[in-house]
Amino acid sequence: MNKLTIIVLVIFTSSSVFAQKSTNSPYSFFGIGENSQQNTVEEISLGGLGISTSDGYHISFANPANLANLKVTTYTFAGSSNFVSVKDGVSTENGLTSAASYFALGFPIGKKMGFSFGLMPKSSVGYELYKENKDVNDEITDITLLKGKGGVNRVFTGIGYNIYKDLNVGLETEYIFGNIENETIKQVRDVQLATKYLNTNYLNGFGLKLGVNYKKKIKNEINLYTGLTVSLENDIKTDRKEYIYSLTYDNGNEIPRDTAYFHEAKSSIVKPMKTAIGFGVGKNDKWFAGLEYSFQDALKFNTGVLTTSKAQYQKSSKLSVGGFYTPNYNSISNYWDRVTYRAGVKFEQTGLMVNATTNPNQYEGIDDFGITFGVGLPIGNQLSNVNLGFEVGKRGKTDLGLIQENYFNIKISLSLNDKWFNKAKIN
Repeated sequence: MNKLTIIVLVIFTSSSVFAQKSTNSPYSFFGIGENSQQNTVEEISLGGLGISTSDGYHISFANPANLANLKVTTYTFAGSSNFVSVKDGVSTENGLTSAASYFALGFPIGKKMGFSFGLMPKSSVGYELYKENKDVNDEITDITLLKGKGGVNRVFTGIGYNIYKDLNVGLETEYIFGNIENETIKQVRDVQLATKYLNTNYLNGFGLKLGVNYKKKIKNEINLYTGLTVSLENDIKTDRKEYIYSLTYDNGNEIPRDTAYFHEAKSSIVKPMKTAIGFGVGKNDKWFAGLEYSFQDALKFNTGVLTTSKAQYQKSSKLSVGGFYTPNYNSISNYWDRVTYRAGVKFEQTGLMVNATTNPNQYEGIDDFGITFGVGLPIGNQLSNVNLGFEVGKRGKTDLGLIQENYFNIKISLSLNDKWFNKAKIN
């Protein structure tokens, strides 16, 4: 694949990431939306593992220290299709979204350093909720429609360096940007005009993550892998505009009328420090088994910034367990021996707490449980491969008026390898 093709892929993928809807989750109504997984397809297939292990032919999003292991230039891009079934204890609704997931390019600098940059979504908003009230004659008295769209993207760069034997350190910086639009439309029976509330938030900010990993041989080519990352506290600045106005409809199109209210303000969202630690054992290019745990204090939203009385935030955490197996990485006679088989499981407390009852003090945490698996399929006799990942899981529950989401996600990525920046040899 030549350099011109890579440039075309960057432009195409970047455009897709910037303008897409990648969720149908009602829970994306809260805060800055549903968090996108900040992992490669390979890492997601392991339940989210990636802090403690990596190889020289795949980019790692989990830990910038892993970039020090890169041996060749690697470019990767991915997409996903997400199937969700939403239940409220009475009815069930199904939804499907497909979107680009990320683009990234990484390459070694000398023998001890690696560098990467890329683009991916950080969160996504995409919901449409309908509510109607009826009188004693079972006739509709009013209708309320809630809709949301948008999300937050991130551009990131990372660098990893081998400081001593198998000890690597890394640094990742990111620029966060995007916009989120929430609207509520209410139509009352026998009233000519509907009323619309529109809340638009433009967000931007910077983030910084530090990482370290270490590999130690313990017995007969078996290695112990450890890793640690710390994402420092950062502020996401917001520019908020609120409107309340009346409207009518013409062939399904909104026609704004009188504006009753307009307010503009600047504020911020504080993301506390996040810590993640991982351990594992394995054999190079053969097998690996490990676990990782991450934790973070509650998000802090300033008054009026993407907040609602129906939600609060608590500490979040995630536990991932997973591993991979490659029968024979160098097999010539059997293609399936060179395939990498991955599997994992994740348990996550998202930090979001929702009140769906009439009790103003009763909030329930929204948890996420998922089982993951996937394969890495070599392309011909090259080091490049196609990665397929699958997730089956559940988010939330139907108790206390809440919503349960059962999801099945399919993810696919290309991890392509090439040799760039090589010095020309003189015969």
